[in-house]
Amino acid sequence: MKVNCGLEGIKKASQIIKHGGIAVFPTDTVYGIGCDPYNKDSVKKIYGIKSRDFSVPFPVLVYSTEMAEKIALFDEFTKKIVERFWPGQLTIILKLTDENLRKSLNLNEKIALRVPNHKCTLELLKKCNFLVGTSANISGQSSFRNPKECFKSIQDYDIFVDGGTITSKAESTIIEIENETIRIVREGSLSKGEILGV
Repeated sequence: MKVNCGLEGIKKASQIIKHGGIAVFPTDTVYGIGCDPYNKDSVKKIYGIKSRDFSVPFPVLVYSTEMAEKIALFDEFTKKIVERFWPGQLTIILKLTDENLRKSLNLNEKIALRVPNHKCTLELLKKCNFLVGTSANISGQSSFRNPKECFKSIQDYDIFVDGGTITSKAESTIIEIENETIRIVREGSLSKGEILGV
């Protein structure tokens, strides 16, 4: 099923996700594929769709910093970083506090979180709170910014939310913070200099 990124499309996608379905949707970086992160069967299905190794955990998209604080620990330095870059193209690895997510996502102590800066994704997150948010592509292959290419290339999802072509030049930058020291795990659309300049 393919829907547009309007009120009805978002409503339909959120209903499908809440019932264990898989959605492909636009973000501010690339087209993503996701599900309810608390649904272990749905998470497992995305691993299959992406041909991704189970040892590589999925990041989670959240609606707001307040929602993120319900599942992970934030110190004052980290809060300062997210105030500057969320919503936006920065993923932060944090200490996980939600035991149910630990089980459903097969995590250890940490989780990668991001608040995306895309109206469509935020509207979807407003209804779902949390979403697995990984790129909608086979692992090791290029991610998609063109909805037509993505629609043709990915199989076995339940709904495709078309938000048009995404103009970002790269995926999100991933960081981890320890003792107020920022470690770049993956440099993406935000440079190390931009982040360290906070």
